[in-house]
Amino acid sequence: MSLQVTRSQKNSDGDITGLCGSGWTHSKSQAIRNINADSLAYYVSVAGRTVYVRVRTRNGADYLTTSADGFAPNNLDDLPDC
Repeated sequence: MSLQVTRSQKNSDGDITGLCGSGWTHSKSQAIRNINADSLAYYVSVAGRTVYVRVRTRNGADYLTTSADGFAPNNLDDLPDC
């Protein structure tokens, strides 16, 4: 199953701390668990361009990002706040 992400939660540093869609909100840790377990996928679709949310690791810490496609409006950082 896949959920469309329409908003994102960010902390004061701009780091993604959660994902939101129509009628649901998932914390960063919950989304990472779902993606890593292949139990749920998340995607962002803006202006007909769809990308999936991925888990990446930087300095030993997991974070959420979208697949790179060169189209900023579908990046998690650029979505409205939850």
